[in-house]
Amino acid sequence: MNGSMLPPAAYAASLASFTEMTVHRLLALLRHHPPIEAYAVAMGEHPPRPGSLIERVLTDAAVRAGWALSAKLRPPDEMWQRCTDLGLEVSVIGDPDHPSLLALDPLPPPVLFTRGDRSLIGGRRVALVGTRNATAVGRHLAQQLGAGLAAADVHVVSGLARGIDGHAHTGAIAGAASGSGRPIAVVASGLDVVYPREHRALWAAVARTGLLLSEWPPGAEPIPHRFPLRNRLIAALAEVVVVVESRERGGSLVTASLAAERGIPVMAVPGSATNRAALGVNGLLRDGSAPVLGVEDVLVALSLDHTRAGSLFVDQRVRPHGADLECYRVCADQASTVGMVAERTGRPLLDVAMSLARLEVGGWLVQSDGWFERSGSPLP
Repeated sequence: MNGSMLPPAAYAASLASFTEMTVHRLLALLRHHPPIEAYAVAMGEHPPRPGSLIERVLTDAAVRAGWALSAKLRPPDEMWQRCTDLGLEVSVIGDPDHPSLLALDPLPPPVLFTRGDRSLIGGRRVALVGTRNATAVGRHLAQQLGAGLAAADVHVVSGLARGIDGHAHTGAIAGAASGSGRPIAVVASGLDVVYPREHRALWAAVARTGLLLSEWPPGAEPIPHRFPLRNRLIAALAEVVVVVESRERGGSLVTASLAAERGIPVMAVPGSATNRAALGVNGLLRDGSAPVLGVEDVLVALSLDHTRAGSLFVDQRVRPHGADLECYRVCADQASTVGMVAERTGRPLLDVAMSLARLEVGGWLVQSDGWFERSGSPLP
């Protein structure tokens, strides 16, 4: 394919495949540069924005070498051809078709790869998550809840993993026969890399009836650090997160924590005190999560808050003020370390560190390698 005929998204897709490319780095590139220019910046052919995170990153010889090699192995024309052959849609942060629900997240996905019906993101959405090592009862409950929600016109968000996730989506597909709810699956690999392998038929069914979504390009393997990142997108897409079964630790509790940080209600299905697979959900209930005894409980919870429903997302971040606002302005102007913010504001280092931590938790800043930059839409 002729490079002059490539769409800008092809360059963003290629950048997403680079070694040494983190979500924070890709976000910094695409927030300050359109995709073609961002690609040139990564190649050292265009100057980065002065004072930006990328200006610092490019001082690392290992990063420059890794990006140069990646450009040879996965150039934009080849990456775009793979996306086209797979029938994928690609959107870039700042594009009109990049979901606003995700674009305003504290850590928004810089690039999205999808297969299926993107309009589902504008519908009512509940995440059903839980352990991979689910009991027979847990698998049955996940399938029952998925089917009930889909029959009630609610889309079911999950991660297509073994156990609870897979059964939630199986239920959603069954429930779609009597309602307009559909499965929405967020995965931790490229959309051509099925994981787990035994879910190949389920992946195809989700793509056919609902939506498959990833921030990783074709060919990306499901390596461990991508699963927590995947979990933040599951949380961000949900109006309510329901944990069906979970042990004391695991990805579903990470998703619940990420949802709570975003102000998204977390609910849990109670389990026996003697069931190891219920230790996590019972802990959530002890800490104040609402119980789910049936699909009706979830539907009641959905009626309480419509601010995340529909395609127009309401920015619910609490506006910073006082010293926090002063620190935000410094980092919004240019990527800065704690020391740099302290120097520019004249405030004590510990106070600045606390302000930056609050701003990061509140979704106003993102941090990478000790550098803080603006996240999401800027303050007026």
